[in-house]
Amino acid sequence: MSNRSITLTDSLYDYMNDVSLREPPLLLALREETSELTQRSMQISPEQGQFMALLARLIGARRCLEVGVFTGYSSLATALALPDDGRIVACDVSEEWTAVARRYWKRAGVEHKIDLRLAPATETLDDLLAQGRAGTFDFAFIDADKTSYLAYYERTLALLRTGGLVLIDNTLWSGRVADPEVADDDTVALRHFNEVLHRDERVDLSLLPLGDGLTLARKRG
Repeated sequence: MSNRSITLTDSLYDYMNDVSLREPPLLLALREETSELTQRSMQISPEQGQFMALLARLIGARRCLEVGVFTGYSSLATALALPDDGRIVACDVSEEWTAVARRYWKRAGVEHKIDLRLAPATETLDDLLAQGRAGTFDFAFIDADKTSYLAYYERTLALLRTGGLVLIDNTLWSGRVADPEVADDDTVALRHFNEVLHRDERVDLSLLPLGDGLTLARKRG
């Protein structure tokens, strides 16, 4: 028995994936292609993608948001979990990285589910709010520039329905958020973000040691 999460050694991590991970071949291919990029550390882990897909299915998600697409692993994992009429509004600013995503969305037959918006995410989210889309989304994932997390979160929360779920990536930030000696802009922003969410009574909250730290926030009524 233990009153804290187990430490994952390399061998235990491999075992966990051996007995749990069910990664479709196209997701594996995308992950392998992304691993060749200099920015490969920006991609989520495969077990996190599988967990996100499970959560989307559990809440019956049909309308989703994604802030930060990169090469499309998280959006592909989510899109595969959605019904055929499910839709994701995906926000990013990189034509180069999302071109990779588009290739895999097409190969997987889910490109019709993903509405890619190449613009600053705050603009896209504000446009959705202006269009009267508040309270209409079921599921959201935030994984973009860390200094804008609070801005993304507030807009996303307004767009979520009651009972909707937002997932926020990198909230443990390789442990730097727990080190008071680390004071770069991203770490300070994430540390502040975590503190704000801890006090936010509008949501039910859980921060999991999955990947680089994954926060789940469920919108209360």
